[in-house]
Amino acid sequence: SGFVSAASDNANQHWLVILDEQGEIKHKLVLPARAHQIKVQPNSSILAVAARRPGTYLMIVDAEKGEIIHQLIPEKGQHFYGHSSYSLDGRYLYTTENHIDSGDGRIVVRDAESDYQIINTFSSHGIGPHEIKIHPDGKTLVVANGGILTHPDSGRTKLNLDTMSPSLVYLAAENGELLEQRKLPGHLHQLSIRHIDINKAGLTAVALQYQGGQFDSMPLILLHKRGEGLKTLWAPEHINRRMKNYCGSICFNKSGSIFAVTAPRGDLLTL
Repeated sequence: SGFVSAASDNANQHWLVILDEQGEIKHKLVLPARAHQIKVQPNSSILAVAARRPGTYLMIVDAEKGEIIHQLIPEKGQHFYGHSSYSLDGRYLYTTENHIDSGDGRIVVRDAESDYQIINTFSSHGIGPHEIKIHPDGKTLVVANGGILTHPDSGRTKLNLDTMSPSLVYLAAENGELLEQRKLPGHLHQLSIRHIDINKAGLTAVALQYQGGQFDSMPLILLHKRGEGLKTLWAPEHINRRMKNYCGSICFNKSGSIFAVTAPRGDLLTL
């Protein structure tokens, strides 16, 4: 038990830092580029450390030993999109990836018991799949398709803001079958669906990043339950303005009755 975090220093060196419960550093591992998300394998001290998009590495780390045990690379012609999720039993690792030539989102399945060999690949049914979560039913993947087209040749430049079409999708973990897809109404199509969390009751909470006008006022949170429409949540106007149209991480507490949302550009955390 303890804490793990990605970090970067003043020399632009990137790190994975593993700390004990008192916040003392146990291990520091050099990373080849900035990391974005760290997932813990269920019932294990193994970590999956995903590079920031457009990422070219995903490190599998033993947190107890402080050692990198695998360095995964995307399939030829693809790059990682910053997130991964383990199956509930820890056997499979699901990653969001971009097929560079077509711009199509892909979900890639790797077997942790076979040195993370790729065993399946399927469509994310959208552009720019970012965060991926396993549904509490253990059989369904919840994917945030951000809707923003990028290409490694132009770094993180957003290439399709006029036509972007973000979506929240539910896929069968076994074969990628599209079970449900939800899109925002047309006038909200520039709200990128980037980060998500899901509680034990199956309620998905979504943090949004608005790609339109700086002074537009937009709802920045969505809630969704399977079989229902998307529900937009507005913060009080003075809080909404401070969020600067950009929400980062989103996370339920253990009971699932409260969730926290960061607004990093506004230096704000809301509950």
